[in-house]
Amino acid sequence: MIRFRDPNEPDGLSRLINRQIDQALIAEHAEQPPRDYLGASVLGDPCARRLAYRYAGYEEEGLDGRRLRIFEAGHVFEDLMAHWLWLAGFKLQRVDPSTGEQWEFTAGGGRVRGHADGIILDGPELDVIGYPLLWEAKSLNTTSWAELARRGIKAATPLYHAQTQIYLSQFELEAALFTAINKDTCALYHALVPVEPGVGWRLVKRGVTIAEMVDRDRLPLRIADQQECRGCGWEQPCHGPIAKNSPYQQNK
Repeated sequence: MIRFRDPNEPDGLSRLINRQIDQALIAEHAEQPPRDYLGASVLGDPCARRLAYRYAGYEEEGLDGRRLRIFEAGHVFEDLMAHWLWLAGFKLQRVDPSTGEQWEFTAGGGRVRGHADGIILDGPELDVIGYPLLWEAKSLNTTSWAELARRGIKAATPLYHAQTQIYLSQFELEAALFTAINKDTCALYHALVPVEPGVGWRLVKRGVTIAEMVDRDRLPLRIADQQECRGCGWEQPCHGPIAKNSPYQQNK
């Protein structure tokens, strides 16, 4: 006999099914090999030690099923935005024709890598933009999207700005079209981001330097701004008891 329960109860239908989904996502994630490089999306992180732990393969604490669902939903939104731009006449190329794979760059012997969302080769004749353009896409909640639309990418989302500058430098492009979708309303925000000479290269060089330190069993200094430590997914290896048994030399 089917038992009907209030889905808001602790053992209600929604929670029971979501628990199964989240456990499956966590198990799937655990089977994936850890990254052995620093990705362009994190190189703008002000904390060098956090980047070092990422490169060393330390798993981020608090990576639960909900966050994995958010990551996967982001890929779906990216596909939608790419489709809409193509329908609007933008000749968006999401894969490198020479490899048949996503646009990629590597640096430092593979220690740093990046995968761009695409390159717009041509498109509608708009007075404010020219081609080709790098294309970067993000999906944000209402609060973050509104902040981005109000303040712009550099002030509102420094990590996204850094990532965009890295791709512009590595793919030798002069500007990027940055597209962000509000996941709650499907409102779209577009911004033209010009290259800032030297910024992307410096971020890549910093990433390679950090990775090389880890390869020599060393860690960079802890960040001076302790505000960055709040809610950090690598607080335990950096500050907790595990740090005392770390194979890496602790530069305090």
